[in-house]
Amino acid sequence: MKTCICCISILFFSFCVRAQEGNPFISGFEKTMPSILLGSQRTVWIHIPNSNAVNKNDGKEHYPVIFLLDGDANFNSVVGMTEFMSNAGLCPPMIVVGILHPARMSDLTFGTDRETPGVVGRGEKFMLYVEKELMPYIESNYPAASYKIFIGHSVGGLTVVNTLIHRPDLFNAYVSLDGALWWNDQQIVTEAKMALANKNYHGKALFIALANRLEKGMDTLKVQKDTTESTELIRSNLEFIKDILKNKADQLRFRYAYYENDDHSSVRLIGEYDALRFIFDYYKLRIYNSQLEDPNYKLDSLLIRHYKNISDQMGYLIKPDENQVNNLAYLMLNQKQLKKAEALFKLNIANYPETANGYDGMGDWYLANGEKAKAIESFKKTLTLKPIPETKAKLEALLKE
Repeated sequence: MKTCICCISILFFSFCVRAQEGNPFISGFEKTMPSILLGSQRTVWIHIPNSNAVNKNDGKEHYPVIFLLDGDANFNSVVGMTEFMSNAGLCPPMIVVGILHPARMSDLTFGTDRETPGVVGRGEKFMLYVEKELMPYIESNYPAASYKIFIGHSVGGLTVVNTLIHRPDLFNAYVSLDGALWWNDQQIVTEAKMALANKNYHGKALFIALANRLEKGMDTLKVQKDTTESTELIRSNLEFIKDILKNKADQLRFRYAYYENDDHSSVRLIGEYDALRFIFDYYKLRIYNSQLEDPNYKLDSLLIRHYKNISDQMGYLIKPDENQVNNLAYLMLNQKQLKKAEALFKLNIANYPETANGYDGMGDWYLANGEKAKAIESFKKTLTLKPIPETKAKLEALLKE
């Protein structure tokens, strides 16, 4: 098993993420910078939502950040996943920082393991680099929000769990994909027993994915009595999971999944997806047809409550999505539900007074309500914010009447 873990790098994907001029299909860009703490050049791959280029921190919209270990193996799948999920309203758009490792076993382990000779882990120093150099760099140069997710596979999962147990303040959510918790006679599992019994993990989330590495006829109950090296990884994870489940007073938000049809390598993709669905299970807005059809149902209040809950979960203010509200407002306007449409257009104006959408929508609402003078005023305001040809045409037609 140890040999399999050490050689996992041969399975790395060889996608290229360097930005190329004139290429509209870019998942991210590469940044190499010196690390004083590690005494070497370190490279990361960075994805910024809604941007094909380097998007600097402009003080406007900010995004949660995924810090992804073994970035060269996992970057493209996680970027594609977050783009798909955010477009489907399942999670917010997110920055993805894929960390590359010139010596992954050194970066992602701690001390030595008697069964892995020749490997000396410097995981503590690597995590200092992440905390003291990488995180501040991302926060200073890109539109990063305060919410952070840490994802790791195999020995990367070991690093994720070690960080949760010893430095839970660094991230909001932790994802361990078939983590190598066997390292150094399950040292982290032993250390976790005391931490889980004494620390409070309120506001923190952990997802664990386990692959099927069992012999035929064995299951997750029988394997716990096994003593062979080949089952050490899953046994160490199951022991850690038992300790989590019996310490519910620590308030850790936790879920795990065993994937019977996936092995150590393939579990990454499905585990990453399920982890993000779990972490953001509160994010999707659900509106029923009965609520849309009821003229007295306050859609604006529903949106305000929903985004307040998201803000509470993520620890900073997140406003109702402007396009989402605008689309709902026009749906209500087209259905002649003027009261609901008005409330939604006004909600956008209150949340985004510097953009044109809300004022243009209110202009259309005034027209539908027979208030020509107010429609003219609203369209004029729209054009001061953005030169929209359709709005200009509507205004000119009204002024000619």
